[in-house]
Amino acid sequence: MVNNMRVFLFLLLTSHFIYSQEEIVPQKTKPSEEAPPAPTKIEIKPTARDFEIAQRLEAILQATGWFKNPKVQVKEGVVFLFGETKKEELKKWAQELASNTRDVSAVVNKIALEKPSIWDFQPTLQGLRKQWMDLIRILPSFVFALLVFGLTWLVAKLCASIFRKVFKKRVPSPLLQEVLARGLGFLVFLFGFYIIFRILGLTTIAITILGGTGALGIILGIAFRDITENLLASIFLSIHHPFKNGDLIEIEKIQGYVQRLTIRSTVLISLDGNHVQIPNATVYKNTILNFNVNPNYQTNFTLAIGYDEAIPTAQEIALKVLSDHPAVLKEPEPWVLVDSLENATVVLRIYFWINITEHSWLKVKSAVMRLIKRAFQEAHIAMPGQMSEISIQGEVPVHLTKEEKKPTKPPLPKEPSPSATSGEDDLTSEAKDIQEQARQSRTPEKGEENLLNKNNHFPDS
Repeated sequence: MVNNMRVFLFLLLTSHFIYSQEEIVPQKTKPSEEAPPAPTKIEIKPTARDFEIAQRLEAILQATGWFKNPKVQVKEGVVFLFGETKKEELKKWAQELASNTRDVSAVVNKIALEKPSIWDFQPTLQGLRKQWMDLIRILPSFVFALLVFGLTWLVAKLCASIFRKVFKKRVPSPLLQEVLARGLGFLVFLFGFYIIFRILGLTTIAITILGGTGALGIILGIAFRDITENLLASIFLSIHHPFKNGDLIEIEKIQGYVQRLTIRSTVLISLDGNHVQIPNATVYKNTILNFNVNPNYQTNFTLAIGYDEAIPTAQEIALKVLSDHPAVLKEPEPWVLVDSLENATVVLRIYFWINITEHSWLKVKSAVMRLIKRAFQEAHIAMPGQMSEISIQGEVPVHLTKEEKKPTKPPLPKEPSPSATSGEDDLTSEAKDIQEQARQSRTPEKGEENLLNKNNHFPDS
């Protein structure tokens, strides 16, 4: 009996060993629409049965509560997942769960996604809740960034003030001082801005901003070329000092007294009291005639005498009037020259110099012309007007009459003043009068700093 039992056990173990060594051929299944990639390894000796795997996975899916009507089928180690879920992430989670299960050779995921209802606000609420939690999480960093921003602004302003004091002793131009101080202060502020982005975890954006600053400057320089040109011209004008406040200058045939130099334009007060704004780029690129650099100013006018008059006598009389006039300079000396010979007159051109910082050249010229004209009349030097020649063809009868005695001219009235009349007023310069009119008028560019404050001749309006 014992021997029979031993034989039976031996045959049973032998048959089990032979059965376990046989190759398992999986049944053909209907391929899915999107077949997953073939598994890299399939176990030939499963230690768990297919129905056990299906029961285990289905129980897990039901326990989570994430899936609606979850079903699991397993055939020869291939897991088929069925059911519905709301999120793609949950569908992928179920597939990873099945793939990580022991003795599973492949997974076919047929879990469908539920179509959300149009009245389902849960995703929106979840998104708002997530944004709120992110805001709460970043709030301490944001508050600290605001503190750093305020500190950076104060440090940049302090640095600009220090740079302004340093450049004040080394840079002559007040505008250039301001530009350099603000530029360096801006660099300090930009560095603090970079630190703020680092605190907020936006390092990439900070590097992009810093890297794009140069390109942005080029773009702005092209877009605002005229403004940039005027700014650079104002810097150069404030450095070179071609004129000062109160100087009488002429630019592109515009004469006027300099009132102020701003970062955009040069403001003149014309001789008729009007404000004239000339762009600094135009001022810098054109010829500047400054009458106050050399206060001696030469002016001239013409006067005609008859051919019968002695030219040297007329010259001596005119020179005596010029030498006796208090506003005419003795050095350089005045000239009385023959300018041209016309049909019936000899044209004299009279040159003389005055100090335009003290006298008005218009008033002095008027006075000199008046006095020379009277001196010629007293010396009986004829000053005929323009004469025209008339050609008459044919015979014209001429009747001779008795010579009549010419009436004598009454004596000339006495001059009220040897150098100026009431019409000419005093001969002083009109600069102060024009400046006074400017003080009483509205300043169009009020608020902009005058870059010529250090060199004022007259109080700034």
